[in-house]
Amino acid sequence: MGQRIHFVVDPQGWCCMGLIIFVWLYNTIFIPKVILFPHYEEGNISVVAVLCYYFCSLFCIASLFRASVADPGKLPDNPKIPITEREHWELCNKCNMMRPKRSHHCSRCGHCVRRMDHHCPWINNCVGEDNHWLFLQLCFYTQVLSSYTLILDFCHYYYFLPLKKENW
Repeated sequence: MGQRIHFVVDPQGWCCMGLIIFVWLYNTIFIPKVILFPHYEEGNISVVAVLCYYFCSLFCIASLFRASVADPGKLPDNPKIPITEREHWELCNKCNMMRPKRSHHCSRCGHCVRRMDHHCPWINNCVGEDNHWLFLQLCFYTQVLSSYTLILDFCHYYYFLPLKKENW
């Protein structure tokens, strides 16, 4: 399971990736400017909360890039099939290559992928045997960042703003 770089030429996937990067940049600049830094200067939150937000954001974008460029388990052009495993291989009717069972042909990528789950337009890559863990990491870090942002928004509107109005 080597980590080879895999790049898919798909304009729809590029648009989805561009949208994700735009939303990530917007949240990385806007949320700290509106919520974190003003409340940090007022002493309502600590520097740890600011650093945690940036670490979550960094882990999220790093896992996005890792999942999008990792090889999903693309089958080589001339696979070496062991004699003992020949009954577990079948012929792909789209690319006319021998592939192991549970492999599928991706019409977007144009090749067969071992243990393919799906082609994800958000990472512009297939999710297969070799990058499934990276895709799950992306889902986890995205959930952590979204939850943290939601908690910060909740604290901003229902705790810090009423506190500011009372002191004013």
